[in-house]
Amino acid sequence: MKVTKMQGRGNDYLYFYGDVEKPEELSVKLSDRHFGVGSDGIILILPSKIADFRMRIFNADGSEARMCGNGIRCVGKYVYDKGYTDKTKLSIETLSGIKHLDMSAKNGAVYKVTVDMGRAEANMPVTLSALGQDVTLTPVSVGNPHGVIFTDDAENAPLDTLGAALEKHEYFPEGVNVEFVTVIDKNTLRMRVWERGSGITMACGTGSCASVAAAVKAGYCRRNEDVAVILDGGTLHITILDDDSVLMTGPAAIVCECEVI
Repeated sequence: MKVTKMQGRGNDYLYFYGDVEKPEELSVKLSDRHFGVGSDGIILILPSKIADFRMRIFNADGSEARMCGNGIRCVGKYVYDKGYTDKTKLSIETLSGIKHLDMSAKNGAVYKVTVDMGRAEANMPVTLSALGQDVTLTPVSVGNPHGVIFTDDAENAPLDTLGAALEKHEYFPEGVNVEFVTVIDKNTLRMRVWERGSGITMACGTGSCASVAAAVKAGYCRRNEDVAVILDGGTLHITILDDDSVLMTGPAAIVCECEVI
């Protein structure tokens, strides 16, 4: 099988054009960073009856995700760079609905993508008990579930302990992505993430959107202004509009082409 490894701000997936057998098992096998190719999961690019293309996302543990912000930017680059489309404005069908891409290209290759992520729903903060401590977080839906925790020290956030525990907290019956966020100023956030089904990752597009939505709700950031979200893998730019819809802008890159035996 031919597979393309791509990354958006270090959030890396293996991309297949077309369907594959047993994608859950394949994702677990290939995502292993010692015995496989190494990735945060696999993404399938498929035909769609209601959009230009359809994407399916499988996390490193084999679970299917509803949406991936970094992944969808790479889908746009994949289909444009490889000649499956000559359009720079695309609609992509996901389990979280149809998302719209506006791509910037140069010399036949996409280098930047803005995604209309739809509406972010930031709820009132809740306090949960985990690992013997009370934790206050803001539940946010960006088509998938997030829990945003504001902290003075995102750099040393307990991702693999508290993040892992909250992922499977009973408050979130389908699991949750957990973001630890430090507010630098009204236009800059520092965020680190524990992703549902994948663990610690270098970046999370939907998590960046959720973080800014929670920051706007808390009064740390403003609507209709660009907010830079600094991730372990680089920076994404997020804008929350008046109707709570979210624009996410960032790069997409091809790492390598592989043949899986």
